[in-house]
Amino acid sequence: MSDPDRGGALTAHAAGIEFQNPVLLAAGTAAYGRELADVISLDHLGGLVTKAVSLEPREGASAPRVAEFEGGMINAVGLANPGVDEVKAKELPWLARNLARSRVIVNVVGRVVEDFGDVVARLDDADGLHAYELNVSCPNTRAGGLEFGADPAALTAVVRGARAATRRPLFVKLSPTLLDIAATARCAVDAGADGISVVNTIPGLVIDLATRRSRLGFGTGGVSGPGLRPVGVLATWKVRRAVPVPIIGLGGIGSAEDALQYVMAGASLVAVGTAALADPRLPERIVRDLAHWCERHAVARLADLVGSLEFPSGQTA
Repeated sequence: MSDPDRGGALTAHAAGIEFQNPVLLAAGTAAYGRELADVISLDHLGGLVTKAVSLEPREGASAPRVAEFEGGMINAVGLANPGVDEVKAKELPWLARNLARSRVIVNVVGRVVEDFGDVVARLDDADGLHAYELNVSCPNTRAGGLEFGADPAALTAVVRGARAATRRPLFVKLSPTLLDIAATARCAVDAGADGISVVNTIPGLVIDLATRRSRLGFGTGGVSGPGLRPVGVLATWKVRRAVPVPIIGLGGIGSAEDALQYVMAGASLVAVGTAALADPRLPERIVRDLAHWCERHAVARLADLVGSLEFPSGQTA
């Protein structure tokens, strides 16, 4: 695929980083990059968010981990990953060698508050990464499984711990199930976050009628796909109104038109997840289609459309 953005219409700036275009691969979609290197040109994308990285290796949930249904996909991977030391030794060097223009954001998870800062501290002297995404939808084992993002004190501690470990930008990834996602975004930014990612998956259950069992080995899982898109777009708009930081919008993006909804709602960057699992070449086509859309509509800079949504007079979300 040739570079479709010769005039630079798609260039995006977020948290001090320049992205050649706003299209990212969402966390888990390309693992740590090399898995898709022979399928797509990762360097034609704005960047990728890596698979989760935890302090210790995790085997993850029991199989089956993924199931499709008519509305999208449900998954329970269990944050399986080889642990921070192996990622630093093997995966980040590969990314540093093979990506010249695409930016790398490392997704960080933890079981307790301190894990997030410890992972960031261990990675931070490595090449091959530009920012971190803190997945605060993880259960805090010290608080009985309550999500870090649902507890302002725990969220503040997570972000401050990571902030103390790095000068690189921190994005905080929030769950759509939060009671007040705007207030949670403000809490994260007040603690030192440079950006917000919205949204994570929605908890769900899909049953196999023949066996009367869940279609996932773990039982419940996270729902993603087209049905999540309106939820993510609304969350993006709410967060955009609440905090003056860049937003990564994700959830149900399968086309340039979907990505534009997020941009108009307030996202500076967009991440493609479920749709890219089904069609790994889709993100490249979205880049091309965004460039063509800008040309057809005489949009010199896509960034000028960020947050351009016009709500009906007197209406609020």
